[in-house]
Amino acid sequence: DLSAVARSLQNETGTQATLEMAVRAATSIIEGCDLAGVSIAGPGGVRTRAASDDAVLAMHALQDELQQGPAVDALRDHETVYAPDLLGDERWPRWGPRVHEIGVRSVLSYRLFTTRDTLGAFDLFSRTGDAFDHDAIDNALALAAHVAVAVAAELKDEHLQVAVTTRTVIGQAQGILMERFDLSADRAFEVLVRLSSHQNVKLHRVASQLVETRTIPSS
Repeated sequence: DLSAVARSLQNETGTQATLEMAVRAATSIIEGCDLAGVSIAGPGGVRTRAASDDAVLAMHALQDELQQGPAVDALRDHETVYAPDLLGDERWPRWGPRVHEIGVRSVLSYRLFTTRDTLGAFDLFSRTGDAFDHDAIDNALALAAHVAVAVAAELKDEHLQVAVTTRTVIGQAQGILMERFDLSADRAFEVLVRLSSHQNVKLHRVASQLVETRTIPSS
């Protein structure tokens, strides 16, 4: 039951556990789905975060290698990508036949995104041709939405942690300048900003260097 799965996903602690539950749920409640996986886009490229089977890892790796496949299209151009017949699909002339060889006949892929950012893709694979009907596509879309929420929450936490760390380092650098040169907090911050501007280096890097070396970076 999709509503029960949705409640379980909301109650799951941790993004990784949520993603793993989502791929298991896809193979259990989405009619026609035999395999499922979540791939996440990041600075180092696209990597698989959860997979119901090692075959999913192989199919994701092949997409990354060939730069073609449903997840690639979903990430670049489309919210939903459906291929009822991989062997005859002209969109992926190299990826489709190779995946067909391992027994996968059709695939459904959703772009995971927020209003501003593309986060990754949620892929459902079937060993049956034309496996996903309208109900399956709608149910999988609802499941993909829960996955996107989990990933977005994780990224928000990561960004928050980076912001907190940056503010802490800048505060430490201000403290060093205040103590060494008897400056106010505002004047110490102005010194950091001036150093950052003169050296064309981000403020937090100037602050980090000062905290690490206890010396003022040369301009």
